[in-house]
Amino acid sequence: MTPAKVPLLLPSLALAEAIAEEWRGQGDRLKPADLPLTQLANTAIDRVASDPKPVIDELVSYAGSDLVCYWAEGPESLVERQRQHWRPLLDDLALRHDALLTVHYGVMPRPQPPEALAALARHLATLSPFMLTGLTAATSSCGSLVIGLALTEGRLTPDEAFELSQLDETYQIEQWGEDAAAAVRRRALRREILDTHRFLTLAQ
Repeated sequence: MTPAKVPLLLPSLALAEAIAEEWRGQGDRLKPADLPLTQLANTAIDRVASDPKPVIDELVSYAGSDLVCYWAEGPESLVERQRQHWRPLLDDLALRHDALLTVHYGVMPRPQPPEALAALARHLATLSPFMLTGLTAATSSCGSLVIGLALTEGRLTPDEAFELSQLDETYQIEQWGEDAAAAVRRRALRREILDTHRFLTLAQ
């Protein structure tokens, strides 16, 4: 049963077996951090399945201020890196989902074309609660619906999604080095993306 007392009905045997394995790994004290698949499945059933519209609206709002749409004003070496790695994602999104998002320079929020956001909303409405849940987790971890969708659709590996989402941070580390706290955060973020990708793969 889920926390909302709903039967834990899963879309695949593989996901059910993986969740059972999570629980077998628990000791005398429950550690929620060691149950990422369980938590995502509970969210899909308790929160998303009954009313997906708020989740879709939340995802579309990410696209409205998507990480890969905000490029640096300089230095040119960073801008070129963003162009090289982020432009293909935006082009692919436009080709696959008819959603042409606009690139802006700097950090000031700018609106995206309403027709592009509407196209994304239509696509998201076709996804199952489990796919929407995984996509939401990926989008949150990456700070980007564009990257999250590419991961969900199998066009990026978890490592590629992590690197693309951390492009700016990696550039700064190359210039100034990385402190211990930032290294811990980046390892945790990579783990989140890996867990989410595993959930998405098992739920299909």
